[in-house]
Amino acid sequence: MEDGSILLVEIARETLTRITVDGRSEIVASVPGGPNGAAIGPDGRVFICNNGGFNWVREGGTFRPHGQAKNYSGGRIEIVDPVTGKIDRLYDHCGANQLKGPNDLVFDHHGGFWFTDHGKRRDRELDRGYVYWARADGSEIREVISGLFGPNGIGLSPDGSVLYVAETDSGRLWAWDVTGPGEVQHVAWPSPNGGRLVIGLDGYKRFDSLAVSASGRICVAALDTCSIAEITPDGQVSYHAVPDLLVTNICFGGQDRRKAYVTMSYEGRLCVMDWHEPGLELEHQA
Repeated sequence: MEDGSILLVEIARETLTRITVDGRSEIVASVPGGPNGAAIGPDGRVFICNNGGFNWVREGGTFRPHGQAKNYSGGRIEIVDPVTGKIDRLYDHCGANQLKGPNDLVFDHHGGFWFTDHGKRRDRELDRGYVYWARADGSEIREVISGLFGPNGIGLSPDGSVLYVAETDSGRLWAWDVTGPGEVQHVAWPSPNGGRLVIGLDGYKRFDSLAVSASGRICVAALDTCSIAEITPDGQVSYHAVPDLLVTNICFGGQDRRKAYVTMSYEGRLCVMDWHEPGLELEHQA
């Protein structure tokens, strides 16, 4: 934020939280359900992907999500006024289809935003995942990409011409060429979703949310690896160590956006680290 503070979501506590420059935390708004991803919108309000909530498990010193919340009533896109804490619901359906588990979002320069719907897990079934595009004024939402399993992080290349999506359990990063507002070019079968595979990681590595650097590298929080995976558009990868087992998100800020702020969900901490190049300035970044 403009004053140097950080806004983040806490899924289990169901809050939008501010971390001040001296490390204190304060609740900006109570967000019932599962506030999962957040971005500043065109009017300075905070747009939130609400996944509808998880059940939570304490086991072996961990506190982790497990399946669909018992009081789950659907996913939605909500807007929070960071001054008053007031919440407005923007979208909960696309046509006849209910949003299941909105996860993360990124604004473009056409007055809209892209967001992933991760879906929900139940004991014996799993929702398919989707990517949607919607206008920030609530006037239009459209389904753009299907055939995904656990889409999570989402971002745009510096010129806005390429859309990137990270799948969680497959550890894959996909790309689509953007051809217009809410439109992408789909490549032919056998691509399962019309995207180009940028990289699929070997071994058991999962992806969470992502941010893009000013040079166009895709920086993905790599669950279970204690790192941020920095990936070039042609699929070369290097790793930056983070001292936590569940690294879940990254954003850039500070002077010249050379500070990387990383959420460490295993121990419930926010860390800051110097980055070797500037992060990409987001569409409505202060």
